[in-house]
Amino acid sequence: MLAERQHALNGWFDGSSSAFPTTALQYLFFSLFLQVLLVFAKEDSQSNGFCWACEKANFRCSMARTPESALECFLEKHHDLIIIDHRHSRHFDAEALCRICHDSVWVLTSFLTSRPDREEASVMPLINAGFNRRYVENANMMACYNELLQLEHGEVRSQFKLRAGNAIFTAMEQSQEAIEITSEDQVIQVSFIFIFRVALFPSHLPTLLKYKDRRKGSLDVRSTTSRGSDGSSQRRHSSMARIHSMTIEAPITKVINIINAAQESSPMPVAEALDRVLEILRTTELYSPQLGTKDEDPHTNDLVGGLMTDGLRRLSGNEYIFSTKQPHHIPGQLTTPLSLNDIPPRIAQTMENEDSWDFDIFNLEAATMKQPLTYLGLKIFSRFGVCEFLNCPEATLRSWLQVIEANYHSSNSYHNSSHAADVLHATAYFLCKERVKQSLDPIDEVAALIAATVHDVDHPGRTNSFLCNAGSELAILYNDTAVLESHHAALAFQITTRDDKCNIFKNIERNEYRTLRQAIIDMVLATEMTKHFEHVNKFVNSINKPLAALEENGNRILVKRMLIKCADISNPCRALELCIEWAGRISEEYFAQTDEEKRQGLPVVMPVFDRKTCSIPKSQISFIDYFITDMFDAWDAFADLPNLMQHLDNNFKYWKGLDEKKLHNLRPPPE
Repeated sequence: MLAERQHALNGWFDGSSSAFPTTALQYLFFSLFLQVLLVFAKEDSQSNGFCWACEKANFRCSMARTPESALECFLEKHHDLIIIDHRHSRHFDAEALCRICHDSVWVLTSFLTSRPDREEASVMPLINAGFNRRYVENANMMACYNELLQLEHGEVRSQFKLRAGNAIFTAMEQSQEAIEITSEDQVIQVSFIFIFRVALFPSHLPTLLKYKDRRKGSLDVRSTTSRGSDGSSQRRHSSMARIHSMTIEAPITKVINIINAAQESSPMPVAEALDRVLEILRTTELYSPQLGTKDEDPHTNDLVGGLMTDGLRRLSGNEYIFSTKQPHHIPGQLTTPLSLNDIPPRIAQTMENEDSWDFDIFNLEAATMKQPLTYLGLKIFSRFGVCEFLNCPEATLRSWLQVIEANYHSSNSYHNSSHAADVLHATAYFLCKERVKQSLDPIDEVAALIAATVHDVDHPGRTNSFLCNAGSELAILYNDTAVLESHHAALAFQITTRDDKCNIFKNIERNEYRTLRQAIIDMVLATEMTKHFEHVNKFVNSINKPLAALEENGNRILVKRMLIKCADISNPCRALELCIEWAGRISEEYFAQTDEEKRQGLPVVMPVFDRKTCSIPKSQISFIDYFITDMFDAWDAFADLPNLMQHLDNNFKYWKGLDEKKLHNLRPPPE
């Protein structure tokens, strides 16, 4: 029998065996040496008969006496055929065992019972339990042998044909070569060919696959139709073949294909886990954690709803008018100094420690009468040599900083030029950390400083969700997607390039400008919170790489995105007094949005930010827990920021203390 099967194996190949798909070859091999599991409560002539039959048929046979040992053996070897003895039902439940095996992996199962002394019963209960066949008790060895042969040449081989077909299609999906498929009787002259004969396929399936190396000339994928097909059918099939020969493949497709291939030979628990992995990978929100119910943590849910969604897309009829056509403010008289040397002593003294993390931006805000961005920008840009890099006069930089600051809304309690100056300060601080410096080029540093300066220009003091719900002109212009971030980036370049007096890009080479522009836009868009977890997780997956790998362009982009994200929401990592002030300002801005949503009949996207009922400590705790901790843990692991992490810990304890006392305000009441 073994010699006969070896002869059959040889007949299934034509050409080099290396051309044959590995998965298909494995299934062919398994079909020659079937694995049979016999589940008999005790040894008798019937069990001996099947043991002898398996040996005669050259099947690999395993014997189990209990359901536990049967399941353990099955999970280890994944048998092709299981025969369960049902004559001694007091020892174990054969139907329950069949259901377990059948649910785990599709198997062919034979059912053994005693000869009935009464009228034949229906087999439907057995079929419903998962059995494929019933064998009436007969200890004759040849009867057992004939039963195995019928199973092998019937249902078992049918299942192997399906396995082999799946293996071929898996190989085709994973192949990076052009593939041509023809009917079996079509003769093709090929340099590399393997034949999968009809023994494993129904006759209507294609049986000849040809690989053509793309590197040896152009693709020449011919029609796969039979000789009787008409011309239009040939053209259609030829077009489909060309489409399937294309090699454009997304990384996620490669990942899914690798997992699919791994499932073929994986044990059942692993295969089930990989099924779950595939289910997750096929979703669109790969980086967004799943929250519990709204009742569990309303503060976190409201923060997520307000910051990480683009609104409910429901118009109220009272659309919020935020026009993109309004002329943006350009100051007439420049009141700032001509250079750093002309900065008033009081302001210069305020900025003496601007390279320290504990620099107080609110002192500078007061000293400059709410123009901190221009003054701090002049000093930081000078420290990093931005004018030299851009080949622009300091007067041009001064004009640019002033016009950018003028387009921040001083009426906003949070998103004003003080916030922009704070983010610029944090960005400069991060750029001075040793590992960050080693990872970025000078053009990256300049892009980061400019992006920080403009990242919230013309911010209306309302969230993206509000603008989308209100049907604002900006939301319509940007299709409800990254509305504000797109506006900040676009407006920044409009303001910069429309007047030579403030065009800091005027003197740089075209290609360098395009590179710089793209980096600035990418960083500004990275501040959009809907992509928060995507950016953080991609960065986390990259920080364990050696420095040489981080210097690659793709990883430098991740570093820059993480840098500006951390700078943008670094308030919880500031000294306690600064943290408290920023918490009060952002809360007031959210309160004002809630008030306006109620006035205009718009959906209230953050209901907990009601000025009458809101607990600011709870909102800060939720923000730190959900957005800040993991992100700064990763950034600290990369950039080494122990002072920030200490501030974060102290601030979290402060808010926790207020919350435990059931206090809702920024500070405890005076004693």
